[in-house]
Amino acid sequence: MTMGERIWFITGISSGIGQALAEVAMAAGEYVIGTFRGKGEVMAFNKRHKGKGTAILLDVTDYDAIENVVATIKQQYGRIDVLVNNAGMGFVGAIEETSLSEAKRVFDVNFFGAMKLTREVLPLMREQKKGHIVQISSHGGIKAFAGFGVYNASKFALEGMSEALAQEVAPLGIKLSIVEPGPFRTGFAGSRLVEADQRIDDYSATAGTFRSKLKGVDGSQEGNPKKAAEAILGLVNDQSPTLRMPLGKTALVTIGMKLDSVRKDLETHRTTAEKAVY
Repeated sequence: MTMGERIWFITGISSGIGQALAEVAMAAGEYVIGTFRGKGEVMAFNKRHKGKGTAILLDVTDYDAIENVVATIKQQYGRIDVLVNNAGMGFVGAIEETSLSEAKRVFDVNFFGAMKLTREVLPLMREQKKGHIVQISSHGGIKAFAGFGVYNASKFALEGMSEALAQEVAPLGIKLSIVEPGPFRTGFAGSRLVEADQRIDDYSATAGTFRSKLKGVDGSQEGNPKKAAEAILGLVNDQSPTLRMPLGKTALVTIGMKLDSVRKDLETHRTTAEKAVY
């Protein structure tokens, strides 16, 4: 690598949007440090992309490993220009069907892992007085769906934390963007999708229907991971990036539905809200 290249740190580049983003970024001349959970994948990536990127072994739920990885990157490369918190997991199940241990696992991966990594990278970006953090959320980070509530909650949490963080770091020269993809042709709805162990018949028409629908679209989703990656690269290249970026036609529809619903409730209760003051 040359010092003129930006250094990207992207979690979860074994498949999907993370894999596509790593490839698109390297093709654009960026240097990518990406994470895998398998040693064989790390070795294969490093052999295939020598000089263009580096793969490392990391489970984002291992906080000690996160600290060690960021310290090593700082020692070897001196900086991180772009952090992309992409690693995540899908989970389906009604709220009552979901055990607390299952819910905690989802949050450990989708929220706490991203928060821990962000916190470890922030001192380096503050020292640099620049950097861009990209949080890969979901249209499900704005609108919830029956059967998807715990996943939705983990992404809602990521968005809430990130929206506040964006305000905190803006004066420090650090940018933050939240990416909200709709359904894309990744392994999300296939073999990598985790389901609640318990099934309750009373939820078959709501959570059960959603579960079947989600699994049924695997491999035929509208979203193209490479085009998503190109859009994310464009967002990072933008001198004034927006806080949020939806991706895919479905994301536009569902997020629009949520905004309409919130606006309707706001107007319905406007008079009552205005009267609830001293």
